[in-house]
Amino acid sequence: MKRQGRGKVDMDTIVSLCKRRGFIFQSSEIYGGLSSCWDYGPLGVELKRNIKDAWWRSVVQERDDIVGLDAAILMHPQTWVASGHVEGFVDPLVDCKGCQKRWRADDIKEGRCPSCGGELTEARLFNLMFKTFMGPVEDKAGLVYLRPETAQGIFVNFANVLNTTRKKLPFGIAQIGKAFRNEITPGNFTFRTREFEQMEIEFFVRPETAEEWFKYWVEERFNWYLKLGIKRDNLRLRQHTKQELAHYARDCYDIEYLFPMGWSELEGIADRGDFDLRQHSQFSGEELTYFDEETGEHIIPYVIEPSGGVDRATLAFLLDAYDEEPDNEGTRVVLRLHPSLAPIKVAVLPLSRNEALVPLSKELYADLRKSFMVQYDDAQSIGRRYRRQDEIGTPFCATIDFRSLEDNQVTIRERDTMRQIRVPIKELARTLQAKLGGEAFEVLPPGGSYWLGFEG
Repeated sequence: MKRQGRGKVDMDTIVSLCKRRGFIFQSSEIYGGLSSCWDYGPLGVELKRNIKDAWWRSVVQERDDIVGLDAAILMHPQTWVASGHVEGFVDPLVDCKGCQKRWRADDIKEGRCPSCGGELTEARLFNLMFKTFMGPVEDKAGLVYLRPETAQGIFVNFANVLNTTRKKLPFGIAQIGKAFRNEITPGNFTFRTREFEQMEIEFFVRPETAEEWFKYWVEERFNWYLKLGIKRDNLRLRQHTKQELAHYARDCYDIEYLFPMGWSELEGIADRGDFDLRQHSQFSGEELTYFDEETGEHIIPYVIEPSGGVDRATLAFLLDAYDEEPDNEGTRVVLRLHPSLAPIKVAVLPLSRNEALVPLSKELYADLRKSFMVQYDDAQSIGRRYRRQDEIGTPFCATIDFRSLEDNQVTIRERDTMRQIRVPIKELARTLQAKLGGEAFEVLPPGGSYWLGFEG
């Protein structure tokens, strides 16, 4: 296995695993693919969904000061004038006069084409928003944009959410959704793509408390990644310099992850001040303020914005979970995903395809599916099936053997330690639920065998 940086697996290994096991496929592959567009396969869609569920549970379900929203992708084009995207959401672009390839000017070193070394054109500005048209005629009146971020859908709904929920400051609005950016130089697998998903919070606060809440959300979001398995050495905070701050930001920290190509942003936490609500108030003519009943004053709240990418988070969790270790058969590949993120929670494995084992195995499979994402596998030897489940990150395997027909017990195998224990079938779902929840759960099956619990 090739590793780069601080114990990092290289991207080729992860790309191969994702294709081989059904995590991520090239979009439109049978037609030669479409550059930097990716499809999430049967396992990838579950992993991605689990990451979004973990985020939503953390920032909405377990809190009483944040509510959810799902805003439309297409918005009134004036939205993007007010936000500054029409005028300012641009990258400097250069073309190679030799090979005709196009590059971001700020990625160029030594003034030559990175591909062929040829001469480059003068830089010109290129807006990153995708344009489309509403209605039957493609004219200026029908021009709309695919949203380049999810934040603006929250800002234009500020009054709607405030009026319907009667929330008091501080409160937040959370959203998970697709965004689109016509990146000039996408690449590095799912790291930079033109279509991606964001997990964003706009947290509205009193202006005098903005600094305190900004620090809170930087720490809160950093710790979320650690709790779900990102290694501390592969995560760091970086504060933006004044020169690189976005036009709307008063301050910003990036949570950076050590990707195989180096440190890069995983999530940003920005203090946006009152820029957005003021802009939309001005351009729409609608008052976007918060009325303080105690003081009788109208306040334009400041906004703290934690904004992370689902696709980058998915890639980071895959990279940090990947492990290889020697065993009797050569090398065991293990995806040590946090149990809450694992696509498949338990695999049901009959010891063989013997007809005597099938009814109980199928019955157990059907029963567990009511509570977990479960996979049934009876192909090849039991050892190979264990290895397949290790490679896709399944925390537990339940094996039905001929003893199971007599004692109504199954063998549970744990992914990371490969420990095995017999557990009564009637206790299986409860045992798995406790273990997946991180509890130190102790089982004493008939016969006296113990399974000592582990943390996490």
